[in-house]
Amino acid sequence: MSGWGVRVIALLAVVGSYWLVYQHGRSVERAEAATASAQRDSGDLLAEVLGERGARQEEQRRAAAHEEVRAHAREQRKIAEGSAAGADAAGQRLHDEAGKLAATVGCPGQDPAVAARSEAARRSAMVLSDLLARADARAGELAAAYDRARVAGLACEASYNSLVKPPG
Repeated sequence: MSGWGVRVIALLAVVGSYWLVYQHGRSVERAEAATASAQRDSGDLLAEVLGERGARQEEQRRAAAHEEVRAHAREQRKIAEGSAAGADAAGQRLHDEAGKLAATVGCPGQDPAVAARSEAARRSAMVLSDLLARADARAGELAAAYDRARVAGLACEASYNSLVKPPG
């Protein structure tokens, strides 16, 4: 082989070795980039999993708080309904007593003027008894509506507070 051929082979060997070093450097760089990407992705995945876990825990906390509010509202409604039933019974007793009183108003007698006044007094007492019964019934309806609205409003407020305020 001539001197020129040896030089070409040596040059090709040098260029080839540079090429191999270059390719090795690229493969190392790609491996490091892949490792960094995998670490970043696993960190992102971990953050996502932890975020989802935290979101699920918050959702469960809110659901438990909401159910607690609903249970308390049911209890308050039962108490209010019991109170209303007691008030209705007392109102019925009052109405019965007023009816009895209205029925007994009057003076039996022979004098037509006294009998007419007695009948007028009895009718007035009956009208007042009826008016009392209707007013009491309406007051009972309004009280029951107020109780329902109050319980619902307090439940709504407690539910809202459980959503916006952190536990503790």
